[in-house]
Amino acid sequence: MQGLQPRVHTLSVVIPVYRGEKSLTPVVEELLALAGPQLTPAGHSFAITEIMPVWDNGPDASDETIRSLQERSPLVRPVWLSRNFGQHPATMAGLASAGGDWIVTMDEDGQHDPAQIGRMLDTALAEQATVVYAQPSNEPPHGAFRNLASRLAKRILARAMGSRSATQFNSFRLILGETGRALSAFAGPGVYLDVALSWISRKVASCPVPMRSEGRESSYTVRSLSSHFWRMVVTSGTRALRLVAFLGAIIGLLGLVLTVVVVVRQIMDPAAIVGWASLMCVILIGSGLILFSLGVVAEYLGVTVNQAMGKPLYLIVGDPEHGPLGRRDVTPDPQDA
Repeated sequence: MQGLQPRVHTLSVVIPVYRGEKSLTPVVEELLALAGPQLTPAGHSFAITEIMPVWDNGPDASDETIRSLQERSPLVRPVWLSRNFGQHPATMAGLASAGGDWIVTMDEDGQHDPAQIGRMLDTALAEQATVVYAQPSNEPPHGAFRNLASRLAKRILARAMGSRSATQFNSFRLILGETGRALSAFAGPGVYLDVALSWISRKVASCPVPMRSEGRESSYTVRSLSSHFWRMVVTSGTRALRLVAFLGAIIGLLGLVLTVVVVVRQIMDPAAIVGWASLMCVILIGSGLILFSLGVVAEYLGVTVNQAMGKPLYLIVGDPEHGPLGRRDVTPDPQDA
């Protein structure tokens, strides 16, 4: 009797595209080289069955690049969004459209090496993990400030979530297909993808992977990175709200202690005059903490309102070039009249 053929793990690769006019093509070419059955270092068989660039309405000609790649290979199956929604909603749209046993998410800029996908699959099978994050084995090529800010943000988030998996977050991921598709079905607006994954993943693992230099200048600014971090915190749970209550209790206790001190001092020395400087400091610090606390509560209310109104996380449409928006008036040639 002939031996059983090894089961081939099918992989869908989701690539959110915003400014990938020049960097996307080399990435897709590397992925196409893995289209046929491949063996991981541990001997597992896999094949990339679809490459899904998700067009997020970037300012360059990324859409033309995607169309060109689609013409070159039937494995390239674009996902078109109605407007710019951002990296995580675009990734969610790709998860919803993917059909593979596993879903790989990666950036368009070339810093993620497709050759490492096999090692990530080995990690998932060895540890029975439904999500595997690439753990940079070298210093990520982003600059010292951004790398330091990223590590600090992940540690803060780990505290806010009460989960160690927050320190593993990376946009180069391997996700069990059914987990990714289920996530895209319930995730609401404003959700942070990795936080949502932590809600439903049975086990999260990491795989050491070398990172390459980006093929283009990063589109992230200090403002966008700050917004990215704040969304992580707000969607990570209710610990920040508990912090508000804790701050209120501490301020109340300090106020009580200060009152006792003032009363005792006044009894011991009725002529003592309470300084206006210290009073103003207390007022300013207390007011600042109150406003900060109200801001945190307002962010949570904003997320709740968006979900209650049914604001979509993303909207998949057809290729704009093939619809009415692609029909351009052509001036008739007088000789044809």
